[in-house]
Amino acid sequence: MSAFQNATKNNIARGIGRMTDLVFTSGKGSYVQTSCGKNLLDFTCGIGVVNTGHSHPRVIAAAKEQLDNIVHAQVNIGYHDKMLELTELLLPHLPKGLDRIYYGTTGAEAVENAVKMARALTGKHAVVVFRGGYHGRTFGTMAMTTSSRIYRQKFGPLIPGIHVTPFPYEYHGITSDMAMAELEQLFKDTLHEDDVAAFLIEPVLGEGGYAPAPPGFLKKIREFANSKNALLICDEVQTGFGRTGSLFACDSEYNNDVQPDILTMAKGIASGFPLSAVATYREIADACDPGMLGGTYAGNALSCAAGVATQHIIHDENLIENSAKMGERLRDNLRNIQQSEVSKGLIGDVRGLGLMTGVEFTKEAEEGIKTKLSQECLEEGMLLLGCSTYEVMRFVPPLNVTEEEIDIGCEKFENALKRVL
Repeated sequence: MSAFQNATKNNIARGIGRMTDLVFTSGKGSYVQTSCGKNLLDFTCGIGVVNTGHSHPRVIAAAKEQLDNIVHAQVNIGYHDKMLELTELLLPHLPKGLDRIYYGTTGAEAVENAVKMARALTGKHAVVVFRGGYHGRTFGTMAMTTSSRIYRQKFGPLIPGIHVTPFPYEYHGITSDMAMAELEQLFKDTLHEDDVAAFLIEPVLGEGGYAPAPPGFLKKIREFANSKNALLICDEVQTGFGRTGSLFACDSEYNNDVQPDILTMAKGIASGFPLSAVATYREIADACDPGMLGGTYAGNALSCAAGVATQHIIHDENLIENSAKMGERLRDNLRNIQQSEVSKGLIGDVRGLGLMTGVEFTKEAEEGIKTKLSQECLEEGMLLLGCSTYEVMRFVPPLNVTEEEIDIGCEKFENALKRVL
């Protein structure tokens, strides 16, 4: 990297939180390379984006082929073949009955359009979200995000009509029954069902702590939404496309095959190319008249081509099965570390589904330990992020990660832990 490029870093807006000062130049599989010659094991996966690993050859080939055809086929002007092909691939694997898809660019855009659809159908405005959820940074999704105050700091006033209720974060003593009791109380003292359009939930808290909803909780929310004549929106921007050991978390065996009214998707849908989607029923989608939805780059042709390749890879290379298997190995390794002398009894919880795993430290651990661990893991040659307002490390390897890479990553984490504790 030139001295000029290094100086140019100062011209990038400082409002972006950044784990390192590194410049990434290439990536392959579970590893990324930097301008200073480092080869780093990436257990951040672009924050759950490159599920097929960095620069999967089939994704790269599909993108190169698409570049020779058409890059930008604007959706308000016409269709393009890769959007139709991707739709054909997605439909058989969506939760039962979801047969309409809207394509966007980002996860936040998907969530906002899901809320638009819910409001358009129901004629109601309020949305109930769950504490610790992360849904995006736009003005609409910022109001729905409660995983950290930094995302809304100095930006108010936010949009009205968003109501927050507890998520069943069991490690912190909030059970499913307690969360449901709080939700029921919210409808007694604050909300009326005539005002509530939808309930919006992540099946696994992402930024809020990598905490799966307890088994049966999503089903309770599904039933509660029905009782209030409101829709259920499952935000699977991070959990979708095999991340949790099933294609989607909401309709997995773990969650009793819950069927949402609206499903939002992004991140793993196209292996790093900017693409998002909203899936729903015809009745809900048809509540929006032509012109009510759209976007300049919505459903970009290059991104859809990458999305088509990604769907084939997920199924052809058994990435869902590998996610479940490697996730178990990862958590077994981490629990061994938890129970060893290395942790000094300061690891309180190891949890997760598939390759979406959180390690939470006890209240006795030093404040800011997650930041120190990220830096020490970097010294060990691994990218690993913290999350949550609590002290949580999140492990997010690619879905085609190998047993050897899982073991190497856990060894690096253990070595980092020895220096921090």
